[in-house]
Amino acid sequence: MASPEGGAPLTISLVYSPAPRQVREWSLQLPAGATVARALAASGVLDEFAELRAGRLVLGIWGRKTTPGYVLRDQDRIEIYRGLRVDPKVARRERFNRQGAKRAGLFAKTRAGAKAGY
Repeated sequence: MASPEGGAPLTISLVYSPAPRQVREWSLQLPAGATVARALAASGVLDEFAELRAGRLVLGIWGRKTTPGYVLRDQDRIEIYRGLRVDPKVARRERFNRQGAKRAGLFAKTRAGAKAGY
């Protein structure tokens, strides 16, 4: 596929996880000089997942936040992030309360007959 900008086409992957343990991935061929916004439009992800249109998208390239105007390079991986449903601090506190002090933390595994904390 020849690009109008005069460069080799870019191979881009776009990844979105609509729910825990579910990952959707699109492989795209785009012309040189394409942006993240153009990749989103070409993939059709916004049509398939209408909930993405409602909120502000949080995007990243290989784990680093980016903007829709970012110019892509070959082999970039665009990631669409979901918002957190639970604050990580709250989740950790609830998990600790469920497990109890004996089964969680640094001294969870002890030798038989050893003093507490060793």
